Amino acid sequence: MDQAWLVPVAIAFGFLLGAGSAAAIVAAHRRGQRAVAVVTPTVPEGADEVIDSLESAGIVLDASNNVLKASTGALAFGLVWNQALMHPELVALVDQVRRDGEPIGKELHLSRGPFGEASIYVFVRVARLGTRFVLVLAEDRTESYRLEEVRRDFVANVSHELKTPIGAVSLLAEALEQASNEPDEVKRFAKRLSIEAERLARTTHEIIELSRLQASDVLQEAAVVDIDAVIAQAVDRNRVAAEKHGIALVSGGDAGTEVFGDAGMLVTAVHNLVANAIQYSPDNSRVGIGVSHADGVVEIAVTDQGVGIPEAERERVFERFFRVDSARSRNTGGTGLGLAIVKHVVQNHGGDVRVWSHAGSGSTFTIRLPEAVNTPAVATTLGATT
Repeated sequence: MDQAWLVPVAIAFGFLLGAGSAAAIVAAHRRGQRAVAVVTPTVPEGADEVIDSLESAGIVLDASNNVLKASTGALAFGLVWNQALMHPELVALVDQVRRDGEPIGKELHLSRGPFGEASIYVFVRVARLGTRFVLVLAEDRTESYRLEEVRRDFVANVSHELKTPIGAVSLLAEALEQASNEPDEVKRFAKRLSIEAERLARTTHEIIELSRLQASDVLQEAAVVDIDAVIAQAVDRNRVAAEKHGIALVSGGDAGTEVFGDAGMLVTAVHNLVANAIQYSPDNSRVGIGVSHADGVVEIAVTDQGVGIPEAERERVFERFFRVDSARSRNTGGTGLGLAIVKHVVQNHGGDVRVWSHAGSGSTFTIRLPEAVNTPAVATTLGATT
């Protein structure tokens, strides 16, 4: 029997079998790709660019709360560690959004990083991103909370500082009334009353001055300022106090330096440094005021031969109401605001103020300001600021 017809049939059958196998392989490959996509999902199109452009914290999570994408802000804030959310509070918000489907916004106080030594305040927004992803956005509010804390402390300090002279004035007024028939006692109480009233007026003035320095337009009347004139006027303001304690005020250094700013504020800043040096210097000593300039920077250094500042307290001397020696400051009428005013004046002029000190050897406070180069002649009248 001739079986030649079986050959083409076998070929056709083999072709059909091969095609079926190829189709099965393609289908299996597609199912595998879908499975891989489920196991290792990718960030939705466009989300990468948005997250990268955020200055605040941005995080994209998959269905298992794995972090697929995190902005540099999220890493800097310590919200993400080891490809996962660091804080249970954030995880709870994400789970709630998955359950309810509604976006959430909430203020949180969180530790910064995995070790919890520092903390941050953030406003967190959590929302769905498509059907499988969740987007977490966090805005840093730490500075706002810090400023609010500073404001509260400032108000509390002001209340405390004003309470002493106000109470003294009240008691002295009562004592004056009771001693009306004793002339010597009246004179003694009246003198003390005058001292306390002066202290109260000085504290109030410095509080107002400090508030004004924090305004945005404090240098609205800025002009070129002659530093020699600033030094001369600051020294003149302190001459009586220095002579009372036998303290010599010696000024020198580079002459003819100029800066751009507010003459009155700069006089106040240098005056405060000189007054502070006199306050903490022993009688019959010396306070030096030196000026130098180099590389576009003017330096005004005020050096005393006083008790010095302990190393642990040097970083705090520019805080409001901080006193190295509280008893001495109160006896001499110090308010604890002088150096805080110096700091704000200098910062408003684009400079900084530094302190060097050694216990028992005195201190040097140095104001550094940008020098006014290639500017017209001085345009500020210092005499009007006394």
